[in-house]
Amino acid sequence: MPGSDVLLEVTDLKKHFPIRAGVLKKTVAHVKAVDGVSFSIRGGETLGLVGESGCGKTTVGRMIMGAYRPTSGSIWFQPPNGEPRVDLASIKPRDMKPLRRHIQMVFQDPFASLNPRMTVREILAEPLVVNRVARGRELEGRVRELIELVGLRIQHLNRYPHAFSGGQRQRISIARALALYPKLLVADEPTSALDVSVQAQIVNLALEIQDQLGLAYLFISHDLGLIRHFSQRLVLMYVGRVVEYAPASPLFSRPRHPYTEALMSNVPTTRPELVGRKIILKGEPADPINPPPGCPFHPRCLYAEEICSRVAPPLEEVEPGHLAACHFKHALNLTGCDALGCAI
Repeated sequence: MPGSDVLLEVTDLKKHFPIRAGVLKKTVAHVKAVDGVSFSIRGGETLGLVGESGCGKTTVGRMIMGAYRPTSGSIWFQPPNGEPRVDLASIKPRDMKPLRRHIQMVFQDPFASLNPRMTVREILAEPLVVNRVARGRELEGRVRELIELVGLRIQHLNRYPHAFSGGQRQRISIARALALYPKLLVADEPTSALDVSVQAQIVNLALEIQDQLGLAYLFISHDLGLIRHFSQRLVLMYVGRVVEYAPASPLFSRPRHPYTEALMSNVPTTRPELVGRKIILKGEPADPINPPPGCPFHPRCLYAEEICSRVAPPLEEVEPGHLAACHFKHALNLTGCDALGCAI
């Protein structure tokens, strides 16, 4: 059983999408988008979920939100006010509605996630009206409070989404997600489509809101530099599986999986003598339909040996709170961001 401060606990979560072929549309194979992922998030904490495109991190976020039904596994969520824990993986859709107040999501593309026919006032008021939280003057007051919370002006409420920049649209998306004051915010690559300066503004805004409201974040990204800025713990995924799971400080100081080292080597450095010291992984990411035997990373790994192609390494603890799925996690002396002088 988790501690009393655990808000969300994901255990052995899997999502296998069927591939159908032929006239009868028989299932001939499965895309193993998520294949046994486990982690937990405490109240008020930020957990970073990192990996290359296609590793399954967005699928994890959508299963937590109920957009995808897991193939197997559990997603235990602790509602506020001392209510009993709920398994979001097995709950009926009609029973999910009351819980949506406590779990919200910010999507990668703010323009696609905002209704172009609604003004900002209508966008922010909609969740309050649908959940019967406020109406009349109270509704207008809440909407104004939300728009100011994300650093926009009240005059913006009468405009439509197309009248704003990408960073402003993402602020509106964040304001909408905060309308019901949730306990957990799932942020799926919220800054990937923005300029670097705007990314910094959005991240700083997220930190300020977390301090004010006590939010917990599941921050999904491929950018280790961004993730380190405000995550307390990190989960690194490769082809649907967790390869490393650790607190931020020891992870960036000494990674225990070669995939983590490769990602860190590609973060820009502040030390000129280390420019060009990137680890270029050979080949392409493993096929989630037919992953290689043994360790799925072994065809691209610089340290792979014969056992890696035969036996899949378990995710085991290297030191307290630090887990890695590598046969040589104790023997390898991998280089982390601290030694590389990463500009983060």
